Amino acid sequence: MIKVAIVTVSDKGASGQREDISRKTIEKLLKQIESKVIWYSIVSDEMSVIKNALIEAVETHQADLVLTTGGTGFSKRDITPEATRAVIEKVVPGISEIIRIEGFKKAPNAILSRAIAGIRGRSLIINLPGSPKGVQESLSIILEALPHGIAILKGEVDECGN
Repeated sequence: MIKVAIVTVSDKGASGQREDISRKTIEKLLKQIESKVIWYSIVSDEMSVIKNALIEAVETHQADLVLTTGGTGFSKRDITPEATRAVIEKVVPGISEIIRIEGFKKAPNAILSRAIAGIRGRSLIINLPGSPKGVQESLSIILEALPHGIAILKGEVDECGN
């Protein structure tokens, strides 16, 4: 069972001005793998707040997988990748690369995403776009590979060979 935390980064969502539909999209997609959402937080686009939420997801709630949504674009307040980079120990570039490559095939603007993925301790943190459509497309691309990666992080699998 993969323990999942969702962190939505949205000023409007955190202030109650916007419903978090992206969270619901993530939860729906996660039903395709053996997982359980154990924690959820919606936070404003503030560096310390995002970093604290990511650290809490990993260290307090011991999530195996932390999925963020929002804050990955070009706008001045989009700082989710920077906050993620500040808390991870290892970058996992392939995840974000494949999301951008496959996303580009459907929407050229997908290459404008600054999202990253990385490891903190035994947890995988992945930045997803803020829009429900972006979440749907991005998570669908990587979902199949996540259980194996999480199993390696948890020490349940020793080798990566096929």
